[in-house]
Amino acid sequence: MAVNQESQPQLKRQMKSRHLFMISLGGVIGTGLFLGSGYAIGEAGPLGAIMAYLFGGLIMYLSMVCLGELSVVMPVSGSFQAHATKFIGPATGFVVGWVYWLSWAMYVGLEFIAAGLLMKRWFPDVPTWIWCAIFVVLLFSINSLTAKVFAETEYWFAGIKVLAVILFIVIGSAAIFGVIDLKSEPTPYLSNFIGDGLFPAGMVGIFISMMTVVFAFQGSEIMGVAAGETEEPEKNIPKAIRTIVFRILLFYVLAIFVLSAIVPYQEAGVLESPFVTVFEMVGIPFAADIMNFVILTAILSVGNTGLFACTRVMYSLAESGMAPKIFAKLNKSGVPSYALLLTLCFALLSLLTSVVAEDTLFVVLLSISGIGGTLTWLAIAVAQIGFRRQYIKNGGKVEDLKYRVPLYPLVPIVCIAMCLFIFAFTFYDETQRTSLYWGFGFIAACYLYYYLKYKRKNIELPIDTQAARIETEEI
Repeated sequence: MAVNQESQPQLKRQMKSRHLFMISLGGVIGTGLFLGSGYAIGEAGPLGAIMAYLFGGLIMYLSMVCLGELSVVMPVSGSFQAHATKFIGPATGFVVGWVYWLSWAMYVGLEFIAAGLLMKRWFPDVPTWIWCAIFVVLLFSINSLTAKVFAETEYWFAGIKVLAVILFIVIGSAAIFGVIDLKSEPTPYLSNFIGDGLFPAGMVGIFISMMTVVFAFQGSEIMGVAAGETEEPEKNIPKAIRTIVFRILLFYVLAIFVLSAIVPYQEAGVLESPFVTVFEMVGIPFAADIMNFVILTAILSVGNTGLFACTRVMYSLAESGMAPKIFAKLNKSGVPSYALLLTLCFALLSLLTSVVAEDTLFVVLLSISGIGGTLTWLAIAVAQIGFRRQYIKNGGKVEDLKYRVPLYPLVPIVCIAMCLFIFAFTFYDETQRTSLYWGFGFIAACYLYYYLKYKRKNIELPIDTQAARIETEEI
């Protein structure tokens, strides 16, 4: 018996402004800050690390404002994959979608095993795979329910991380200027910034750490993926962009300032987590356990967001005919359940490759993941230029846009140039050059596959159909 389109499950606009803000914030504040910050300080020195984070934050801002204009005009699930398909070309949309899906699915698998290993601190006799299985079931259950359940869960996950960073900044600042005494250490003031010169590691150290910094900021684009299920996107997306970028930068820069002032840069790079070290230096009881819990929350938050992003990107690929149609089917809660299952299966498969093929497939997947985020930022900027040209060509007026990129076309052009610079410097650095070979090799393979399979087909993302299937629902 035929079923009317209206009776089919539909994507629902259930996310509010607060959800969108915390999802974007939570996607960026994670292990890159809690664990990777020590590496950045060790490579670039105190002031150099701050400069590297400011540089990464600038690229993030440029890509976010470009994504904001696109997402307000076209608030669909899949976001930049759909934008690239429409405003750059179906081949690029195909490549961006699959590379982004693969990179996030890979990291979701790694997050499961990382969370399991963290539980060893409290339950050393319980096998890691048991905790992995528990977290798999937990995050799959969250993502199988409505977008509201995912958004609310991520809201509180992100809230714990934000609270931890704020407390760290307040307590650390008090220790820097002698309000709180450090155990067996004199009050540092700003001696670590001037003791060995402003740039003890040289300018090269800044560029080397910049790769880690930029990757730490990747995840902010999740805002665009969530736009298809956000209430009043024309109002909430600009609001999120205005607040999210500067708060992320504030949290990161202040946290790096505190770390650099208290922990000498020669020691920061070899610490498992400089946050734990600072808490222990100021005498906070159970500092290691507190940070272990915060990092566990950060890992689960990344896994939760990664599953959501992968599921919606796969849904968008299926909607546009670039993946099997079964992955566009929704369950009664309006969730692409088959796309979620595929993502979870690949995440578990990538987890296994870290054991059985660490020197081959695992390295390849990591390389693809490494460039996936920068490629996405680059595609967002190019798509924004393509949209604006098409919009004006069709008689549209820039002043009628509900959200528009400032200083156009300077902003997207600078974003493109900075992304290309990242790729160029990655090639310059011998230790990271292999990632480009594998990553761009996969990109070339995706383009080749698309042209061989779809060249004679006229594939266009059915934007109007997709938008019609998204219904507004008050919570």
